[in-house]
Amino acid sequence: MKRKQPARRPPVERSREVEAFLEMLQAERGAAQNTLDAYGRDLDDLQAFLARRRQKPAAAGTPALRAYLKALDYVGMTPRTVARRLSVLRQFYRFLLAERMRDDDPASTLDSPKLGRPLPKVLTRVEVDRLIEAAQARAKPGGSDGGRMETLLEILYGSGLRVSELVGLPVGAAERDPTMLLVRGKGSKERQVPLSDPARAAIAKWLRTRSAALGEEKSRYLFPSRGREGHLTRQRFAQLLKEAALAAGIDPVRVSPHVLRHAFASHLLEAGADLRSVQLMLGHADIATTQIYTHVVPEKLRALVEDHHPLARRRRRPVDRGREPGET
Repeated sequence: MKRKQPARRPPVERSREVEAFLEMLQAERGAAQNTLDAYGRDLDDLQAFLARRRQKPAAAGTPALRAYLKALDYVGMTPRTVARRLSVLRQFYRFLLAERMRDDDPASTLDSPKLGRPLPKVLTRVEVDRLIEAAQARAKPGGSDGGRMETLLEILYGSGLRVSELVGLPVGAAERDPTMLLVRGKGSKERQVPLSDPARAAIAKWLRTRSAALGEEKSRYLFPSRGREGHLTRQRFAQLLKEAALAAGIDPVRVSPHVLRHAFASHLLEAGADLRSVQLMLGHADIATTQIYTHVVPEKLRALVEDHHPLARRRRRPVDRGREPGET
C-alpha cells in the first residue's frame, strides 16, 4: 500500500517589500541574476516560515527571526548556510530601515553562528600541469574540442577568474593578442588581469578554430554556444573539467573551477607575490578575503607575508630596554 504523501503548501506570494529590496540590489548594486535568485529564495523561505506564524517579513520582530534561524539549525543546515541566510536578513532589514518601511532593525541583534575557517582546496602545480596536458591532448588533430578546453584552463589558472567571468568573456577582450584581460566581475566592477604567454598562445589557436566553426554565424562570446545563454555555461564547463580530471588521473571530486582559482592565488603566494597584488587580480573587495590563502602556503612564506606586507597586521615588537629612545 502506497503511503500518502503530505499535501504541498501553495507558494506564498512574494511581498512587495522583498520585491523592492531585490529591485534595489539589481539597480543600485548591479547584482548578478544568480545573486538575485539566491536572495529571493532565501527571503521566500523566511516569508513562508513567518506565514505559518501569521506574520509578514516587514512586520517581524527579533524573536520571530531568532526562531527562524533556530528552525534552520533544527533541520540540519550547516552553520555556513545559516550565516549566509542571516547576512541576507541583515541586508533586507537595513534596507527597510533606510527606506523608512520600518522604524527599527530587528536583525541587528541576532547572533551569527560560529564558523570554522575551512582552508581552500588546492591542486599542486604538477596536478595542474597534468590537467592542462589532458586538455592539450583533446586539442591535437583528431581531438574533440579544437583547443577550447586548453584555452579555458590556461586562462582560468593563469588569471584566476571566477567561472562566471571566464565563460562569459566577450571575444573582443581576447582579440589582437592582448597581454591583459579586461574583466567585468561582481557588481559589474571592471578589473584588469594579466594573460600568461601559454594563455595567449592557446587563445590565438582557439580563435582560429572558433572562426572556422562559426562560419557565417556571429557571436559576441569567446566561448560561444547554441544554448539559451549564448555561451558555454558554468555547469557544462564544470562537467568538462571533471572529464579532464579523469583523463589526468586526478580524483574528479577534488577538481572544480573554484579549486583552480584557489590554485592560482596559492601558487602566486608560494612564488613570493604580495597579497595586495593577488587581491586585485582576484577582484576581492576586502583583503581579508584574500588572506585565507596565506594559510595554505608553507609556514615560512606565510610568516613573510604577515610580517612584511604593508597591509598585514603588524606584530608588536618588544622594546629593547637596554637602549634609550632615538639610539640605533
